[in-house]
Amino acid sequence: MDALTDVAGIRVGHASLAGRGALSGTTVVLAPEGGAVAAVDVRGGGPGTRETDALDPRNLVQRIDAVVLTGGSAFGLDAASGVMAWLEEQGRGVRVGADPAQVVPVVPAACLFDLGRGGDWRARPDASTGRAAVEDAARTEPGAAVAEGCVGAGTGAVAGQLKGGVGTASVLLPSGITVGALVVVNAAGSVLDPRTGVLYGEYGAAEPAVAPAPEVHRTARQRLAQAHDGNARPLLNTTLAVVATDADLGRAQAQKLAGTAHDGLARAIRPVHLLTDGDTVFALATGERTLDPANPIALNDLLAAGAEAVARAIVKAARAATGVNGREGGGTYPSYGELYGMHPRPGRPTDDEGPMADSPSA
Repeated sequence: MDALTDVAGIRVGHASLAGRGALSGTTVVLAPEGGAVAAVDVRGGGPGTRETDALDPRNLVQRIDAVVLTGGSAFGLDAASGVMAWLEEQGRGVRVGADPAQVVPVVPAACLFDLGRGGDWRARPDASTGRAAVEDAARTEPGAAVAEGCVGAGTGAVAGQLKGGVGTASVLLPSGITVGALVVVNAAGSVLDPRTGVLYGEYGAAEPAVAPAPEVHRTARQRLAQAHDGNARPLLNTTLAVVATDADLGRAQAQKLAGTAHDGLARAIRPVHLLTDGDTVFALATGERTLDPANPIALNDLLAAGAEAVARAIVKAARAATGVNGREGGGTYPSYGELYGMHPRPGRPTDDEGPMADSPSA
C-alpha cells in the first residue's frame, strides 16, 4: 500500500471535527496486541506533547499501544484521554495490579497548531475525537490503505502558503524488513520550491523531479500571492510523524530511528525545526524481524529508509490535500493539486535501488 500499515500489525484511524467553523481532527496509530517498543525525538522549538518522557530509554515503560497525533494545539491533547479510556476497556496497558483489568495505558501524543483555521477558535479535538479515531483504527483490516490529505490531524493543516495534510509511505528493504512513515504536514516552512514549482521532497526521488510548465508555475505563484495577502494569521505550526518498522529494535535503537527520520523533514520542508514549529517524530518497532547479528551496522539501512519514507510521505500529503477558500474567516490555503494539477511525479524507489539511492540531504 506504500503506507505505514505495510508494517504488519500497525493500524491507523482518523477522526475530523464536524460542524460549522470546524477544521481540525485527530489521527491515531494503533500498535498490535502486546504493544510496540517506542521512542520520540523532538526538534521543533514550540512542541506540545504528552507522555513523551515515558519513552526515554532510561525509564520504566517498555512498550506502548498507541500514539496520538492531533490538531487543536495544547487543547487537542485531550484527545489522548479518549484513546486511553478505550485501551483500558480492551485491557491494554501497563499492568499495575493482580487483576488483568488493572492497567494504565501509556499514550504518547503530540499536537499541531490549527486553531481557528475553520473560523471557530474553539473547534478543537477532545476525548471523544480521540476515541472516534482509535475506534476507526481498530475497525480496519490488517494492511489496510490509509486515508491521506485533509483527514484526521491533517484536516486543518497548512504547509507554508499551501494546504497541508496527512501523507504516508513505506520502504521494503532487501532484508525483508519494512519501514513505514505517516506524516501530518503543518509546517511554517514551505514544501514547494518557489523557483520551479517542484515539491522539495521530489528532488531526492529515484527519478528526476518533473517541473510544471513555466506558465503554470507563474499562474500558481500569482494565486499564492493573492491568497497570502488575505491571511493575517501567525505562522504557528508543527509537523508530526510516526515511523514504524517490523524490526526487533531496542529502545535506544528506536530513538536513533526517530532522530534520523527528521532528515526526511529537512529534505522536504524548508526551513524546518523553527521556534514556531513543534516538529516531533515518534518511532515504533513491532519486533517481528531480527537485524542481521553478523552486521554491526545493520541499523543503518533502517535509518536511511526512515528518512526516505518521511520525505515521500510529505510529498504525498501535499499532493493529496484539498484547498480551503476563506472558510468562515479561517484563511485561504490553495492546494498543490489546485495550483499545478496532476503533472507527472517521480517514481517510487525499487527494492534494488534501496532507500539511499539518489537521496541527497537538504
